[in-house]
Amino acid sequence: MSAYYYYVTNILVVGSGGREHALGWKLSKCDGVDKVYFAPGNGGTHVNVNIPINNIDKLLKFALIHDCFTIVGPELPLELGIVNEFKKKNLKIFGPTRLATRIESSKIWSKKFMTKHNIPTAKFEIFDNYEYAMQYVQSTHHPIVIKTDGLASGKGVFICNDISKSSSVLNKMLQQKKFGNAGTKIVIEEYLHGNELSYIVLSDGDHMIPLVTSKDYKRIYDQDEGDNTGGMGSYSPANIDERIEKKLNQIMLRVIWSMKKMGRPFVGFLYAGVILHDDDPYVLEFNARMGDPECQSIMMRLNSNLYDYLNACVNKKLSIMPQLDWKQKHAVCVVLASDGYPNNYNTNETIYGLNSINDPDCFIFHAGTKKINKKFVTNGGRVLGVTGLGQNRKLAASKAYDLVNHINWKSKYNRTDIGN
Repeated sequence: MSAYYYYVTNILVVGSGGREHALGWKLSKCDGVDKVYFAPGNGGTHVNVNIPINNIDKLLKFALIHDCFTIVGPELPLELGIVNEFKKKNLKIFGPTRLATRIESSKIWSKKFMTKHNIPTAKFEIFDNYEYAMQYVQSTHHPIVIKTDGLASGKGVFICNDISKSSSVLNKMLQQKKFGNAGTKIVIEEYLHGNELSYIVLSDGDHMIPLVTSKDYKRIYDQDEGDNTGGMGSYSPANIDERIEKKLNQIMLRVIWSMKKMGRPFVGFLYAGVILHDDDPYVLEFNARMGDPECQSIMMRLNSNLYDYLNACVNKKLSIMPQLDWKQKHAVCVVLASDGYPNNYNTNETIYGLNSINDPDCFIFHAGTKKINKKFVTNGGRVLGVTGLGQNRKLAASKAYDLVNHINWKSKYNRTDIGN
């Protein structure tokens, strides 16, 4: 039995993606947890509540009525201030306040924060004018990276190898306003070469406990070609040595302590997208929530009672918790998407083969699915996250892909190089 909970509680997981399914799946196995609700959830989550993630009032009323401990998955409700509103009603909720979420919701704010607090990051310039931005890209060396300032569901980052690509991206952002308010201001930064990884920690505003390392695959096609997506797969652990891990912990603590001094303490999953450039870690971006699909790989490896640690964060007691316990196995998650994602794609296609799983080291996390007449159909761009465990990454990938090959629908698409 768990040693750190006061009473059996209900959980409300806000969101509908693979990350939320993975969090709820792990929490449902925890001592101290009675029922797990998902709002709005998906076809694979069991107790769904038909409340959109941006309807803070209805989410709050549901949590009050059902006495829920709430976990926020996606970034939008955090930016809308869900944590602030829940706290006003003395409801327990795991996630950062609206002010603390600025570390993700504004890339300009985040880059300035990193510069001020000596956090290694790529050199950058800020623009809100198309002509000035064009003058800059014409005078600088390529490749460069162009980012929307605001939230764009992982699709607001473009690596531009030449002036033609840069011009096209700037036109979409600043002229055509394809990203709405998120793209009225942009960041242009130098392109750093190196291996990328995700480093995520639990924070209670004062202390932190790191999760295992992971890596995600952002680009749509094999060999990291094509547009950015919300993530096409992941694996854990990523290969880093103790020196790099020590530096990453120092960076994350600096962020947590600096934000506390600024009057915006960070409680939640703090995520750093990192690149190892010239054998040192540089932060590409911060997120104010758990990564997706990193979450699927990480949750498959977790032995500890997740609820205990989330509760400890909310109650400012993370310092008394031991380090997390992990399976000494590798995990690989392969995202199955609808062909055409991240742009235009079909939905409502029947999914076959979901009953093919017969290995306890594999699990299918649902994302863009719904259930109609006892059949699962597609309901989004990223549809499923097929995740496998193995004694090494190659074996974990093999298990995941064996299961991938048994799942089909008309426009199914996936990368074939996840974990390689």
